[in-house]
Amino acid sequence: MPALRRATAWVIDFALVAGLASLLAVLTFNRISALVTDVPGLAARGGFDLLTSRGDVLDASAGLGTSLWDTSVGYVRQAFGLLVLAAFLYQWACLALAGRTAGKALTGLKVTPRTPRRAALRAAVTTATDVAVYAVACVLLLEGEILLSVLVWLVAVVLFLLNALPVLGARRRSLADRAAGTSVASVELSRFAATRRARTS
Repeated sequence: MPALRRATAWVIDFALVAGLASLLAVLTFNRISALVTDVPGLAARGGFDLLTSRGDVLDASAGLGTSLWDTSVGYVRQAFGLLVLAAFLYQWACLALAGRTAGKALTGLKVTPRTPRRAALRAAVTTATDVAVYAVACVLLLEGEILLSVLVWLVAVVLFLLNALPVLGARRRSLADRAAGTSVASVELSRFAATRRARTS
């Protein structure tokens, strides 16, 4: 079943992205831990803020806490940014160089036609529907923008469904396929068709 093969290919590719996300999460956690456990540095900064606070101890401590929070959120933003960039580069490089991602290669599928421009457009749509919009929602939630985060999550779910559900239809073209002007074909069928054409000509 082509739809099952495409779903399996997506699961494999998404597992690779999830593995990278886990690695970035561990690295980000370690960066934040190192920031928080830098007690001498924090004490020096806190002491200086206290001396220059003119008695406003609460404001000085709040400023230090805000600085720590902003730096931690910055680390998380960087991690999500790297994840989105890596997901795009993975999709684009695989499609531009081989016409297939690792998941598609393992399930006997390929994307046609294969051109760098079409690969970049298809990779951008795939990355947006699978990773990027969700990343924006997570960052907004972390920054306290709860309502906006929920709205972006809803947009992310709608985009994902718009990209995935058409694969079950007769033409089996996802949103990424339609945007890039590509289609996904079985490698075996393509080879068979090429052999048949060669014999008849």
